Amino acid sequence: MTEQAKNMTQEQVAEWVRAQLQKSSQFLAEKGIVVETVKMEESRYLAPWVTIWKVKSRDGKYYWAVSGDMPSDVLPLSAAKDPRAVLRHLSLNWQMKADDLQQSMPNDPTQQEFAKLLITKAHLLYDISEQDEVWKHG
Repeated sequence: MTEQAKNMTQEQVAEWVRAQLQKSSQFLAEKGIVVETVKMEESRYLAPWVTIWKVKSRDGKYYWAVSGDMPSDVLPLSAAKDPRAVLRHLSLNWQMKADDLQQSMPNDPTQQEFAKLLITKAHLLYDISEQDEVWKHG
């Protein structure tokens, strides 16, 4: 995990983070959530894998927004206490979604591929969440 990040320059990381924030904001807007502010001090990014944003919507509600080298997703703030818990929550959630897709749509190749992607990314999120050294400084 650290090898790819080490190969990125600070400028590349900053650009990747900006792109992920834009991606998350667009995803949230498509879900009807208009971002008012991003709580940067409570958000995390692990370039080039995942960003976890704590956002406040215009209606005053807080959410965790996730994007990166994976499907974008959103959770209500109450679903997880911090970015590390967000990854654990999504890992389990994506594994369950993948299982549901595999069971309910066994003859749909597009859904089966998406289920495989969810499983792969769920394992990645879980692995990241379990690495104590990743979470030492935040």
